[in-house]
Amino acid sequence: MSRLRTRTRPPLALALPALLAVAFLLLPLIGILTRTRWSDLGTHLTSPGVVQALNLSLVVSFWALGLSLLLGVPLAWLLARVEFRGKAFVRSLVLLPMVLPPTVGGVALLLGFGRRGLLGPWLEDTFGVTLPFHTSGAVVAATFVAMPFLVISLEGALGGLKESYEETAGSLGAPPLRVFFTVTLPMVAPGLIAGAALTWARALGEFGATITFAGNLPGTTQTLPLQVYLLLQDQPEAATSVSLLLLAIAMAVLIALRGRWTGTPAPAPTAPKPVEAQPATDGRPVPAPAGEPATTAPDRAGRWPLHATVTGFNRLTLDAGPGTTIAVVGENGAGKTTLLRALLGLTPLAHADLRLGDTDVTALPPHKRQVAWVPQDGALFPHLSALANTAYGLRARRVPRAEARREAQAWLDRLGVGHLAQRRPAQLSGGQAQRVALARALAARPRLLLLDEPLAALDQTTRARVRHTLRTHLAGFGGVCLIVTHDPVEAVSLADRVLVLADGQTLQDAPPAEVSRHPRSPWVARMLGRNAWPGTASADGLALTAGGRLIVAEALPEGAQALAIIAPEAVSVHRDRPGGSPRNVWPGTVREITAVGSRLRVLVASAEAPDLVAEITPDAAAELGIVDGVKVWTSVKATEVTLVRL
Repeated sequence: MSRLRTRTRPPLALALPALLAVAFLLLPLIGILTRTRWSDLGTHLTSPGVVQALNLSLVVSFWALGLSLLLGVPLAWLLARVEFRGKAFVRSLVLLPMVLPPTVGGVALLLGFGRRGLLGPWLEDTFGVTLPFHTSGAVVAATFVAMPFLVISLEGALGGLKESYEETAGSLGAPPLRVFFTVTLPMVAPGLIAGAALTWARALGEFGATITFAGNLPGTTQTLPLQVYLLLQDQPEAATSVSLLLLAIAMAVLIALRGRWTGTPAPAPTAPKPVEAQPATDGRPVPAPAGEPATTAPDRAGRWPLHATVTGFNRLTLDAGPGTTIAVVGENGAGKTTLLRALLGLTPLAHADLRLGDTDVTALPPHKRQVAWVPQDGALFPHLSALANTAYGLRARRVPRAEARREAQAWLDRLGVGHLAQRRPAQLSGGQAQRVALARALAARPRLLLLDEPLAALDQTTRARVRHTLRTHLAGFGGVCLIVTHDPVEAVSLADRVLVLADGQTLQDAPPAEVSRHPRSPWVARMLGRNAWPGTASADGLALTAGGRLIVAEALPEGAQALAIIAPEAVSVHRDRPGGSPRNVWPGTVREITAVGSRLRVLVASAEAPDLVAEITPDAAAELGIVDGVKVWTSVKATEVTLVRL
C-alpha cells in the first residue's frame, strides 16, 4: 500500500520566482523549436560542411571521452579513497575548468601546450607533435573542459560506496588492482556511466577552448559547435537546424541519466524473496547431489597457531593454538573492531606483529596474509551470484575457474545454501546471506578467520540456526577464529576463550565458564545477565562506587578493589519490607519489565543502591502486582554475593 503524500501549497513569494526561472530556461529552447524550418531540416543537416563537422565532432568527443576515462577514473579514485596533503587544492583544480571561461581555458592551453608554451617545444622536438591547429589539439581542449564531469560524478559514486566491500575483497586475497576492476568499478557503474555520458556530451558541445587553442580549420578542428558559429553569419536557418541537433543530443543524454549525473548510484532493485518449501530456508543443509555428501568440503589440511603482538590503540598479546575460537567482547570503543583491522593490516590506529603458523606475515599487505574477514553486514558483492561470491577468493589466488566454482559449491552445500548458488545477494534472506559470506571466507583457505558480529543483523530464530552451522564448521577449522560479539550466547556457545577488552587492553582472557563465574568487567557481567557493582572492601562489607553499602560473606583485605556479582535469580522482590535472614535490603521502584524465556526480568531503581535486576516467574509477578512504577523492596543474602578481585 503506497503512502499518501500530503500536498503542500507553496507560498506565492517562492512559487512565482520559481515559475519565472523555469520560463527563463525554457524560452530559448522554445525559440529554437519555433524558428526551425522543419521542411529544410534534412537539407541543412545533410549538407557536406555539417556532415564533415559532425563526423569530426564525434571523433573528437569520443577521443576526449577515452582520454578522460584513462586519466579521470584514477584521479576520482585518488580523491575518494586517499588522504593526502593538498587534496583540497587538487579537487579545486579539477573543478576549475567548469567555472573558467572557455576562451581563457584555450589561452591557458596555448601557454601550456602551444609551440611557445611550457611543454609544447619539448613535444614538438621529441615526438614531432604539434597540438595547436591540429585535431589532437581539439581533443585536448575538449578533454580539458569535459573531464571534470567524469571526475565529479565518479568521486561521488565512490564516496557512497562502503569501503568494507573493497577491504573484504582484499582479505580474500585479491590485490588492489583486481579489487578495483572486479569490485569497485562494477559497483560504481551507474556513476561511471553517468559521468561518461556527461563528459561525452560536454566534449561534443565544446566551442571556446577549441577555437582558441586548436583554431577553426574545416576537416581538422572545425567541430559542429564551430560550424554553428560560422553558419550564423551566412545561413542562420541552417545554424538553427544544427543547434536543434545539438540540443536534442544534450536533452537525450540528460533524460537517459534521469538525475544520476550527481554520482549517487541508483538503488539496486530488491528482488522479491522467493517462496520456498520450509526445508529450503530453515537453515538445515539441503541434500547434495547423488554421490556427493552434503557435509563434504575441500580438505586443505593445515594447522596454523596464532601469535600476535598488537601496539598502538590496542596493546595486547595473543597466542592461540590451531582450532581455537576466541570471542572478543567489550563495550563500545573498547577496541574490538580495531583489533580485527590491525590483524588485517587495515588501520593506522594499531599495528600487529603477526605470525600464522611458521610464517611471519607482519610485512605483508592484506591480500597476502591469508586472513579472511567477514564484516557485520557480510559485504557480499551485489553484482555477483552467491557462487561467484564464494569463489572470489579462490579466483583471486589464481585457482582455475572450474576448480574454484566446484570448491565454492561444496562450501555452499556444506552450509546449507548450495541450492541458492545462482542467486544474487538481493535475492537472499539475512540468514542465507550470512551463510554465503561465511562460505566465501572459509573457501578462501584462510589461516586466520575474523568475524565482526556476523549474526547481529539476524532475527533470533535464524541466528540460532546460523550459530549451530557456524559452530559445526569451526570445529574442523585448522586456524584460529576471532568473533566480535555482544551476544552472551555466542560468546559461551561458540568460543573456547573469551577475550575481554577495555580501552584497547586485555581485561580478561579465559574460558567462557570462568568469565561467566568471575567476570572482571561490569560490562561483561551485565552482558552475561549478572548484576555487577564495583566497590572497595571495608571491615563490614563493600563500599559501592555508585553509592551504598553491600554486606558480603566473603572477607577481603580492607581497601581492596572488587566487583560484586549478583545473579538476578538471587534477588528477592517484596511489596513490603522483608524480615528474616537477608542482610541487604533496599526500597526501590520498578522501572522496566522484560521477558526472558519463561521468566521476567525486573529492573528496580533505588536511591540507596545501584540499579538492580531481579528475575522472577510470571506467577510471582502477578501475585505481587509487579507493574512499571510500583514501589517494591529488594533483598539479597550475603552468601549470594560473589566477589571478584580487580
